[in-house]
Amino acid sequence: MTETLPQWARRIAEQELADTLPRRWSHSQGVTRQAEQLAAVAGPDDGLLVAAAVLHDVGYAPRLALTGFHPIDGARFLRDEHRADTRLVRLVANHSLALLEAEERGLREALEREFPMLDDQVLVDALIFCDMTTTPDGKPTRSRGRVAEILARYGADALVGRFIQRAQPEIEAAVARTEDRLAAAGQPR
Repeated sequence: MTETLPQWARRIAEQELADTLPRRWSHSQGVTRQAEQLAAVAGPDDGLLVAAAVLHDVGYAPRLALTGFHPIDGARFLRDEHRADTRLVRLVANHSLALLEAEERGLREALEREFPMLDDQVLVDALIFCDMTTTPDGKPTRSRGRVAEILARYGADALVGRFIQRAQPEIEAAVARTEDRLAAAGQPR
């Protein structure tokens, strides 16, 4: 029997994260649960969204952390070791406004060149929604609470703190658009 894309993605993410980064694995599982609730929004791409959700932080795995920027490290791993679907790789590379953090790290041009942003606002917004409404322990939260948690963990003046403050308006907008799409599909949040 052949694995579905979400089954394959879960197997890969679990192999890379469960033992070495159990809290990150809990977060990834929570993000996946959020994605599974967005089938009406994602439509025929619901499996792609679930796969991106479970794999979005795979680049944190110690053996994969080559640049220290997990979106690029994860995307390269999926592309180079697994020959993963291009849309999946691009979603992982650009999840949760990674382009803004890449700019803070001096990696924006590399990210844009190697992994252009996916031209599907629904999927991009949905993945932001899933990631930014899930705590590090995998529990649902509101996006403002998630941003506040990230700021508290890293500090406002740290690279990630600066990034998340810059990204917050776009995070809030993506979450609102996804909630509007859910409501339009008859599935309020």
